[in-house]
Amino acid sequence: MNPELEAFVPLIPPTDLTDPVADRRNYAARAAAAPEPDTTGLEIEDRTVAADADVPVRIYSPHGARGAIVWLHGGSWVMGDLDTEHPWAARLAALSGAVVISVGYRLAPEHPFPAAFDDAYAVLVWAAEHAAELGVDPERIAVGGHSAGAAIAASLTLRARDENGPAICFQLLNQPGLDDRRGRWATGPLIETIGGGHEHAAAAWRHCLGSATATPYAAPARADDLTGLPPAFIASAEFCPYRDVDITYAMRLLQAGVPVELHQWPGTFHGSLAILSAEVSQRQFTELGAVLRRALAE
Repeated sequence: MNPELEAFVPLIPPTDLTDPVADRRNYAARAAAAPEPDTTGLEIEDRTVAADADVPVRIYSPHGARGAIVWLHGGSWVMGDLDTEHPWAARLAALSGAVVISVGYRLAPEHPFPAAFDDAYAVLVWAAEHAAELGVDPERIAVGGHSAGAAIAASLTLRARDENGPAICFQLLNQPGLDDRRGRWATGPLIETIGGGHEHAAAAWRHCLGSATATPYAAPARADDLTGLPPAFIASAEFCPYRDVDITYAMRLLQAGVPVELHQWPGTFHGSLAILSAEVSQRQFTELGAVLRRALAE
């Protein structure tokens, strides 16, 4: 493991998701302890997107932005909101020069699939319809996220393709949780222990799905057909349950004719990007911003 990250491993609390309310509170406390981002040059506005269940969004607009990304926070479908994502959404906007539309989607288990998926799709449709108001080119709208949010982002590309929905120019997927099938997850002592490992991931999927059967819109790795999807950047972590799933998905996209950039980060673990003091985390975040900047400029 990366030595800078290894020092933090004993401080990472295991989360079994048996008490989602307490887990959300603890998750919010950890996010609040993160260094404040530099928001100089950003206009930040909270809005509500009208849908079957109205969706709160926070919009980060850098000066001169040409494109936008619908951004979905992580948190195992159970935790996270606009405030917990603020440090990361603001940094992404500053580094990429893109309008970042951070989505406060509904959380499981109170709102299992397809609630978060429907919320995110409603925001995608809204962004496409309000591109002029946002000051961006409607042909330069991307989707992306981290972990559970990245899985939702990937699922949006499937639905937009299947329903002839809004044009998505790019998908930025950081450590996406793409597959609910435990037998396909990566194994190893570090993978199965840090932050709860496999048990945490399994509980997250139980909360996400509720009584629903997993479909490709819930777990995109289940999709048989990946043709016609937008170009993708996928980042995976060495000590992450979804490592092998992410690499396989990237290969399947390539085989389906989709341009893909895959970066497997050695010595990192799921969510280690939050340890901003580590040099590898700084490189990861800088890369996410640079990749999105390039994607929206082309």
